[in-house]
Amino acid sequence: MKIAFVIQRYGAEILGGSEYHCRLIAERMAARHEVEVLTTCARDYITWKNEYPEGPDRIRGVTVRRFANARTRDIQRFNQYSDWIFHNEHSREDEMRWLQEQGPWCPALLDHLEQHHRSYDGLIFFTYLYAPTVLGLGIDPRRSILVPTAHDEPAIQLGLYRDLFAQASVVAFNTEVEKHFLKTTFDMRLAAEETVGCGVDLLQDEPLQAYEEPEDEEEAHKALPAHLRARGTQFRRRHRLHGQFLLYGGRIDAGKGCEELIEYFTSYKELGGEATLALMGVKLMQLPEVPWVRFAGLLSERERLQALEAATIVVVPSPFESLSLLALEAMAVGTPVLCNARSDVLVDHCHQSNAGLYYQDRDEFIECTNLLLADDRLRERMGRNGRDYVRRNYRWDAIMQKYDRLLAALKS
Repeated sequence: MKIAFVIQRYGAEILGGSEYHCRLIAERMAARHEVEVLTTCARDYITWKNEYPEGPDRIRGVTVRRFANARTRDIQRFNQYSDWIFHNEHSREDEMRWLQEQGPWCPALLDHLEQHHRSYDGLIFFTYLYAPTVLGLGIDPRRSILVPTAHDEPAIQLGLYRDLFAQASVVAFNTEVEKHFLKTTFDMRLAAEETVGCGVDLLQDEPLQAYEEPEDEEEAHKALPAHLRARGTQFRRRHRLHGQFLLYGGRIDAGKGCEELIEYFTSYKELGGEATLALMGVKLMQLPEVPWVRFAGLLSERERLQALEAATIVVVPSPFESLSLLALEAMAVGTPVLCNARSDVLVDHCHQSNAGLYYQDRDEFIECTNLLLADDRLRERMGRNGRDYVRRNYRWDAIMQKYDRLLAALKS
């Protein structure tokens, strides 16, 4: 089959979020189908400035067709307009203006879909929020799969999204929590649906193995592969991290909970905590110049997974998640997670896996951090639980089988 993925931006160096999720699925699907990615020339989601060259490209075995955005985003003006539209009565025209102000605004991509959608056997739209999906899904909804990556946020209450979800015919949900939220919020009449998520890659690039839990804790530790017992020695040495540390990975900005994370971690330090906080990814906010906050930068995929392996705890501070590959990849390498309880998806991962804790406020963050740092055996048990949870639910072969069923349900 010839499959087109539609996504707002795409690149090997874009890690985290729906863009990373889309790339992982597209790369796996390219081994079985003819895959193209239709996207914009933007690298930065704040401005949507055209940075990649327009036209065809080839990234990790996938053909990528980029189209130039017609405008950039003024983030201050957009935030002001968003505040108005979320709190006042408004018209359909106001919402369309909001969609255009949000960006990316790429008429050339939509023109390509209008002219060539019949040349593809299926279209897969990633994330509900942006104009390429809102305006593109309606071009050929019966031969389109929507991957919403949705959560409860002010924008999703706009009327244009009621129309989007009413149009959707085939949907790949990330989690049962996301599915319940969307189906109770919108009138969705679907021809086919699956709760899919995403597969999780390990450093060895091999299928996850089942680990039987030995009764003796010492024997359990010996049963782990050597790379898990080493706990990321290379990453620790490279970044001079010699003691226990919490790790966050992804976009480093207030919207992902990083500002609150640093505030809570500062309180932990003021109470005598000895651990360090390390952050990896794209820095979109100022970090305090203190020795116990380390910025590791934008890492390669291999080093990023080494970092997850090296961490004592991986913290997921975002209150808005539809899946959280950060949490799942941490579990896959046997590192317990500490999650924001305001995200129902993260809380459900913790409940289903027994591989992490979650916090509602500053005091709970400090208590959970101290508990996990103090109890080696608890972390090791959670690590085994997490690996088993990922093995049961996020194997690539199972993920691809679900996409095969969705593709088979598309109408020609």
